[in-house]
Amino acid sequence: MRDGHIHTPYCPHGTADSFKSYIEKAISIGYDTMTFTEHAPLPTSFVDPVPEKDSGMALAEVESYLSDINRLQKEYKDDISIQAGFEVDYIEGYERETETFLNRYGPELDDSILSVHFIKGNSQWYCIDYSPNMYEEALHDLGGSNHLYQAYFNNLRKSAEADLGAYKPSRIGHMTLIRKFKDLYPSPPGWEVRAEQFLKVLKEQGLELDYNGAGLQKPHCKETYPPKSIADQASSMGLPLVYGSDAHAVSGLKQGFSEIDPRILSFNR
Repeated sequence: MRDGHIHTPYCPHGTADSFKSYIEKAISIGYDTMTFTEHAPLPTSFVDPVPEKDSGMALAEVESYLSDINRLQKEYKDDISIQAGFEVDYIEGYERETETFLNRYGPELDDSILSVHFIKGNSQWYCIDYSPNMYEEALHDLGGSNHLYQAYFNNLRKSAEADLGAYKPSRIGHMTLIRKFKDLYPSPPGWEVRAEQFLKVLKEQGLELDYNGAGLQKPHCKETYPPKSIADQASSMGLPLVYGSDAHAVSGLKQGFSEIDPRILSFNR
């Protein structure tokens, strides 16, 4: 069992659950491999649009974060494979700052994720998974669901195609995060076409896909990111799918896994 998307006590919007509590729980439920992918610090020139300004970990804590993981890799080397990583935000226009960060810390990483959380509207930036209210603001600013989905999938494509240097993450995170509030704000007709087109981009770029179970626990979503039909299509195209719990607490490990067909997962990098 491999989980390629796990957060840590360094997450400013997560929990204080310790690294050891994550690891001991992972071992107890049968994990063979786990990747800690804390939200990387946002580019210093980017203003976090969420009120708490807590979307990414503090830059000053990165060295400590990596040191903790390195120590635990050695401590648990006979029990479980622990990989060091980040969930890196792709933010259009901030590619060079992102590349600089990756060039600095990439040599210390084993496995990472590249995700889109932020969309630029006509008046401001939005974190599209922060809250229903912020999502609705983005919806109005961009002129409706069709335009918002277009902007989101355009950013996904740009993230996959972006030149972020030698240490660019090899996996795209939760590709249908835009549907987190779909029961409140329905997806536009034909949105699946954009998703299917994006799978072709992933194939061309040789990237993996985060098959994320967290959406099943979200009250207005109740589906994986991506949903099963798109995951099946990705698998049929030969795209590697890596399960991610996206746990922000120990209790989140293995979330959604029972709804995922393990036959389409890639267990080996």
